[in-house]
Amino acid sequence: QVQLVESGGGSVQAGGSLRLSCAASGDTARRYYMAWFRQAPGKEREGVATIDRRGYTRYTDSVKGRFTVSRDNAKNTVYLQMNSLKPEDNAMYSCAADWRDFGLRPLYNYWGQGIQVTVSS
Repeated sequence: QVQLVESGGGSVQAGGSLRLSCAASGDTARRYYMAWFRQAPGKEREGVATIDRRGYTRYTDSVKGRFTVSRDNAKNTVYLQMNSLKPEDNAMYSCAADWRDFGLRPLYNYWGQGIQVTVSS
C-alpha cells in the first residue's frame, strides 16, 4: 500500500511557475514508477509526466520544455516543476504510483486526492 498526498497547487498568472509535490508514505515508494496526471472540466484524464525508479522521465508533448518531473527517494517525494504556465494548463493535478510501468496511461494502482492548478490569462 502507498498513500500519496499532493501539495503546492494554487493560482498563478500565465507565464508564471508552480511546483507540485507528491509525498508518498506506506510501502517503499522509491521502488515505484511515479506519474503526474491532470484533468480539466469536461475532459479526460491526461498523463503529464512520469519518472521511473532510476529517474528516467517522459512527458506529454504539450508540456515538454516547460515542466520537469523529479524525485527525491530519500524523502519519498516526487515533484513537478511547472514553468511558463498557460491557461490551458488549468486542471486538477494528481500523482500516481505503481510497481508496473504504465507510462502516461491512467492505469496506476495508487492515486493522490488531487490538487487544483489555476492559470489566469
